[in-house]
Amino acid sequence: MLIDLRQLKGIYLICGKTDLRRGIDGLAATITDQYELDPYSRALFLFCGTRKDRFKALYWAGDGFLLLYKRIENGRLQWPTNQNEVKRLHAKQLQCLLSGWGLEATVHQTNRPKKARPS
Repeated sequence: MLIDLRQLKGIYLICGKTDLRRGIDGLAATITDQYELDPYSRALFLFCGTRKDRFKALYWAGDGFLLLYKRIENGRLQWPTNQNEVKRLHAKQLQCLLSGWGLEATVHQTNRPKKARPS
């Protein structure tokens, strides 16, 4: 992976719709102007557009920005729709989101057969 999740200073999900035609400068300006966060903080910032099958991520790598773009071929992201809100995530929530689960899902449990009780 290009970004070591253990080295991140934070993971921020920008809720609602973002114009994904924006590039590095436009997304960095959104982070600064609208949410008063520092795009140079070594945090990962996630943006989603109208369609929930693609997103962009912005990360300051110390010597320049990484702009990542992903399109999901089968399925959609469970992206929060609260416009003008930012959520701080932990790594497990990021993994759940990118795997198609909602943010509140932390563990996927399977139904296991119960052990028979001794008679």
